[in-house]
Amino acid sequence: MQKKIRKFHTKSKLNTRITLLKNIYLKENHQVTFLEKFKKEKKEYDIVKKNWGYYATPSINKRLKKFGYECVITKNSQNKFFLCLVNKDMKKKFKSYLQKDDQKIVCWLSSKNLKLIDNL
Repeated sequence: MQKKIRKFHTKSKLNTRITLLKNIYLKENHQVTFLEKFKKEKKEYDIVKKNWGYYATPSINKRLKKFGYECVITKNSQNKFFLCLVNKDMKKKFKSYLQKDDQKIVCWLSSKNLKLIDNL
């Protein structure tokens, strides 16, 4: 585990200061749940370690939606892509942030925007 709190700045236009509080090592099928209280609502966000990688979010069309988040892919001016979870009540702030940081929305990940690809 990390002993010292690390602080650094992003390389984005906003140069936001980030504070890394903890490093967490998960074993296979272990989960970390982040809790948030927004207004009077309790919200959750889960990450699960699998033997092939991670489930990075709860189901985007069920539990993530139930907790008031929407999933979106964004792209910055350095051609980097990001997966973001947006509080549905904070979309104006999110769009303002994107504009200030010179980012664009690539796609909202919702049932209506996604289709099954014949893979494997």
